[in-house]
Amino acid sequence: METLKVSSKSNPNKVAGAIVGSLTKNEKLEIQAIGAGAVNQASKALAVARRFLSEDGKDLFAVPGFIEVEIDGETRTGISFKVYLTTKKAE
Repeated sequence: METLKVSSKSNPNKVAGAIVGSLTKNEKLEIQAIGAGAVNQASKALAVARRFLSEDGKDLFAVPGFIEVEIDGETRTGISFKVYLTTKKAE
């Protein structure tokens, strides 16, 4: 499963394009975000990706969860979104 790492400085439109590209190839991916700003950008990117996918009659669903990542020798808690491609539009 491909992993995309999103930061608070990530462009949601570019991340959305990466999400759609990955889902088109693999039908699933993981997005990792650490910090409120990064989670915000990841959430926006998921919303934009849904709009892109809807043009082709597709949709996605995301399952959030917690992750622990080591950064500079320090363990940080982040959010992981497991993202899956579906052909039926989620309501």
